[in-house]
Amino acid sequence: MLRRFPATLLLASPLIAFAARAAAPAQPADAIPVPEAIVAKNVPPIPRTDVEAVRPYQNTRSAMLQDWHSSERRILITTRFADTAQLHEVKMPLGARSQITFEPERILGAAYRPGHPDQLVYAMDQGGAENFQLYLRDRASARTRRITDGVHRHLGGRWSRDGRLLAYTGNPRNGRDMDLYVWDAASGTERRVAELPGDWGVLDWSPDNRRLLLQNAISVHESSLHAVDVASGALQALTPRPPGTKVAYFGGRWAADGRTLYTTTDRDAEFFRLIRLDPATGRHDVLSGDLSWNVEELDLSDDGRLLAFATNEEGFSQLHLLDTASGRQLAAPELPRGTIDSLLFRPGSHEVGFRLVWARSPSDVYSYDPEAKRLDRWTESEVGGLDASRFAIPELVRFPTFDEAGGARRTIPAWVYRPSAERFPGPRPVLVSIHGGPEGQSRPGFLGVNNYLVEEKGVVLVYPNVRGSTGYGKTYGALDNATKREDSVKDIGALLDWIATQPDLDASRVMVMGGSYGGYMVLASLVHYNDRLCCAYESVGISDYVTFLQNTQEYRRDLRRAEYGDERDPAMRAFFERISPRRQAAKIRRPLLVAQGANDPRVPLSESEEIVRAVEANGAPVWYLVAKDEGHGFAKKPNTDYLQAVLFEFIDRHLLAPRVAPPAEPGS
Repeated sequence: MLRRFPATLLLASPLIAFAARAAAPAQPADAIPVPEAIVAKNVPPIPRTDVEAVRPYQNTRSAMLQDWHSSERRILITTRFADTAQLHEVKMPLGARSQITFEPERILGAAYRPGHPDQLVYAMDQGGAENFQLYLRDRASARTRRITDGVHRHLGGRWSRDGRLLAYTGNPRNGRDMDLYVWDAASGTERRVAELPGDWGVLDWSPDNRRLLLQNAISVHESSLHAVDVASGALQALTPRPPGTKVAYFGGRWAADGRTLYTTTDRDAEFFRLIRLDPATGRHDVLSGDLSWNVEELDLSDDGRLLAFATNEEGFSQLHLLDTASGRQLAAPELPRGTIDSLLFRPGSHEVGFRLVWARSPSDVYSYDPEAKRLDRWTESEVGGLDASRFAIPELVRFPTFDEAGGARRTIPAWVYRPSAERFPGPRPVLVSIHGGPEGQSRPGFLGVNNYLVEEKGVVLVYPNVRGSTGYGKTYGALDNATKREDSVKDIGALLDWIATQPDLDASRVMVMGGSYGGYMVLASLVHYNDRLCCAYESVGISDYVTFLQNTQEYRRDLRRAEYGDERDPAMRAFFERISPRRQAAKIRRPLLVAQGANDPRVPLSESEEIVRAVEANGAPVWYLVAKDEGHGFAKKPNTDYLQAVLFEFIDRHLLAPRVAPPAEPGS
């Protein structure tokens, strides 16, 4: 099936003016070239010799499960062999990866067409702008046709069980609302089934192919499920709730009876529980027991007899298999301690596929057959020729913060990756990486190129899950909402206090980095803790909440207002103006690296432009990269390789070098 993509935003661009005033100087012969798509400002030449040791870490690969073939035991995956992730087919466990697409842009999801073994549909980005388009690939004729309009944003892509219709949502009507569409493969025609206000996604077709299960997302704390009659477009709410309450339902599959369904919800609970829902009576039968952790993935076998789901237990994933008739849980395989997702049953079987990633392996595809009790690994992604057994295993720590919970000091979870004490003795420099979202969570996974910092530079990496992170219950997730926004920044201050108590950490050499909302957290940390930090790196970060909410793409605006607050409210606007880093940039006096995609549909380019201009006025060093063919983060390998080389040069100069005094105040 096609996975649903994260919702996003967009903006226009002062990039042309930026490029004119920041034309790249000629690079020395021994420097790595600046990619054609990147405009670099204040970035020194990066010597080739400095990146030689990094190259193996840049050449790790990963694989994502997209679909099972409808009639044969083979899988469809995305992986990268050139510059972007493309579709490959694997015909047996650990078989060759046979490339299917050779597009210039990344492929984000794909699905075989049921009953038509040579056809598949896939979604592709356009320059990072996240206006995804759907394409039908016919492998027999080697032809590809675009299904959608080539302009607007489209999400999903679920074939009906008979392979006749493809359902998806898109915003062509007004650029904002995600209406429901179906595409008829026989006639090649598209039909708008229903006009839907807000953010909607397709979850499942009913067994009789007459109805679609949809999810309407209002915020991470509020979402609902609906059924749509495909013929008439009639919409039926399946999860009504009392007025004034916030309840969330995420994911869903129709049961074999076509009347009830399986989903997850935090109704009447702190965490998301797996339930069987009867919309006719409103009955919720809890199937995941009394687990005090989120259920976050689920899929149902074709015959409806076996349900697979995954729980997020303090960041680690646990796979569960449930006999739907008896309610009995079956034995699940022993897996490395990491995270799993993309649960997907092979058609006509009880074999479930999934993606697994852990500290010593990038993401790879596995499957488990509970009847044969057989675990198969389908892909073994490369790690650049490195010895993965040396990679650091994360340690879970909890540090005390400023407030209390349940009559005791509240603690904040964090993952710590430490280098070998034998190879790197004494207190080590620290890099704190803050996740985005804010409805996100740092999980114990594969560090990728950041393994270089631990293995070659002896840097300790710390990934905190400050208040507002998901995975720890809805109370914890709401602790940073609205006017409590800076309480999460105080958690970073508490982390700096904890670092100072650790004998193996050097509190005089601490750097913070993060992207998107994590970029805001980086800038806010510089505002509040400038003298306790050496330097910082932020990418596609929010620098001013008022301008961010005004300029972000319209289809994302209400979703973000539900989390951050509404800038049109005078009191909320005043609060935003008080806490936004751009308006307090005079306090930022440490070296700063900023990276931005010019086509970013989530956080506008102007957010980076403004913070760079403001911090430069302080006399602080600011390195700035803009990629003309990227969006919310860098995805193309030439761009990511260069950004990583720049980041490691920045770290060498400002984190690993002896600490220097901050610049003098103006006029002093």
